[in-house]
Amino acid sequence: MAESLRGRVAMVTGGSRGIGLAIARTLVTAGAHVTITGRDEAHLSAARRMLEGAGPGGVEALSADVQSYDQVERALEATVSRFGGLDILVNNAGVGLFNPVADLTPVQWATVIGTNLTGVYNACHAALPRLRARHGGYIINISSLAGINPFVGGAAYCASKAGLNAFSDALMQEVRYDNIRVTSVMPGSVATGFSGHESRGADWKISPDDIAESVLHLLVSDPRALISRVEVRPSKPRT
Repeated sequence: MAESLRGRVAMVTGGSRGIGLAIARTLVTAGAHVTITGRDEAHLSAARRMLEGAGPGGVEALSADVQSYDQVERALEATVSRFGGLDILVNNAGVGLFNPVADLTPVQWATVIGTNLTGVYNACHAALPRLRARHGGYIINISSLAGINPFVGGAAYCASKAGLNAFSDALMQEVRYDNIRVTSVMPGSVATGFSGHESRGADWKISPDDIAESVLHLLVSDPRALISRVEVRPSKPRT
């Protein structure tokens, strides 16, 4: 089934670590050409070296902050210039800053919303003309179960993911007749060290590879079916 991805072109935001890197590796292994974006040059360089040996697909690594529309636009233009088009956009870039609202600074709020929600708008808005030029494609937004299960200290993060879910549902309805499918993938706890949390001793958590496999399944599924939301939970969460 993954043969259908051979030669396809994807961009994965936040693709230098964690879930994004696992998704990028899975796509390259399947033969897709993949651009990863991120803000840390050292992580991008290390990820590119690893991905270049992962499979037959081509690899590009570009510095871009999804909060900046211009940087996202440049990354997409570079992707199209090198690989000839765009078929898949995976919006994975995200940040988590966790404080009670009384302690959450305006800068922290703006960073979380700007990255997790506005950043997705930026990438989708810039990608849609490229996807339509290919007569279809796939947008996968990596959300979170926090978007439907708010928790203390997570007001900014939960709001950003709830907004992302609503954005994705609306976009899905807008572009489905352009042969563009849109899906929100909503993981629970993932062993990535996200936001500085220690990932060791977390065998009960989902692996980034589990999310990558879910993304692969979506991409190779029959286009007559549109799976709009996917929830992925640990089988045996810590009690």
